[in-house]
Amino acid sequence: MRALGLALGLLVMPAPQGEGPAGLRAPTTWMYQLEGLEEPAAVEALARSAYDLLVVEPTATLRDQADFDVKGMVSKLHAGRAGRRVLAYLDVGEAESYRAYWGKDWRAPGKKQRAIPEFILRADPDGWGESYVVAYWDPRWQRVVTEDVRKLMAAGFDGLYLDWVAAYEDEVVEKEAERQGLDPARAMVDFVAALRKAAREARADAWIVPQNAADLWDRDDRYAGLVDALAFEDTWFRGDASAKWDSPKGGDIPNTDGGSDSTPARVRQYKKFLASGKKVLTVDYCVRAENAALVYEAARREGFVPLVTRVSLSRLTPTPPPWLGK
Repeated sequence: MRALGLALGLLVMPAPQGEGPAGLRAPTTWMYQLEGLEEPAAVEALARSAYDLLVVEPTATLRDQADFDVKGMVSKLHAGRAGRRVLAYLDVGEAESYRAYWGKDWRAPGKKQRAIPEFILRADPDGWGESYVVAYWDPRWQRVVTEDVRKLMAAGFDGLYLDWVAAYEDEVVEKEAERQGLDPARAMVDFVAALRKAAREARADAWIVPQNAADLWDRDDRYAGLVDALAFEDTWFRGDASAKWDSPKGGDIPNTDGGSDSTPARVRQYKKFLASGKKVLTVDYCVRAENAALVYEAARREGFVPLVTRVSLSRLTPTPPPWLGK
């Protein structure tokens, strides 16, 4: 989704699915927030919540938040609920110009200018500002992301929530991979493997949870052994990428896609992951309470761990799962 994503084998076997690593609960609820966490009140609200798993923007990786106490935030979030798992959001398939890693000499691509570095390929196709699809197999990009992984794990996170793993499906990425003689799906699995290795060098039970990219499971049989759970957006409802929290466009747009992107086809694919012992997290974007209720009922019936919030991901959801805290 989001702006605001290693050909290495596994050295550590994953924890059994359905049982969290020692001391951590297997999630039945989760919350996802990527904006506003520089405000202490936002962190306090998340800490006081009853969610088993939190996915949060690390904030300290933003260019204008270099002094943000990310370790203190993670500590507060852990302390708020025994056994809670806290994952760091990390975009692995796009470069974001508001991040600290964006160099002074970096330049976004335009109609009359080439990108610097050249692994930056194009602007985000879904309308997320200051976000640019990258050739994620480029060693320079992988060094940038791996360094962030080391910093995040040192801050106390329990693992990584990887966005834009589905970059291998982007048509510009596919063309660039073909030009370089690469299989983009295999290159993404290589990258996920390397990030998993880096995370588990810091914490042996670190969770790796990719977002979207449902068919990567079928395209490379290594992938199943690299992930601890999978997350998927927009199964039932989506929102407009530019919508603010209070906008009616922040959700309620029904999934009317056909083929493999239809709701029934997505659910069938997700159930393959469940059958293999993986947790499946879903996040849909709704403003209307009746749509949220529909999602919670349908998703829980299928065995998923659902969340319904708004597309800006800037506050605690006003439509939490009915079983939260029970």
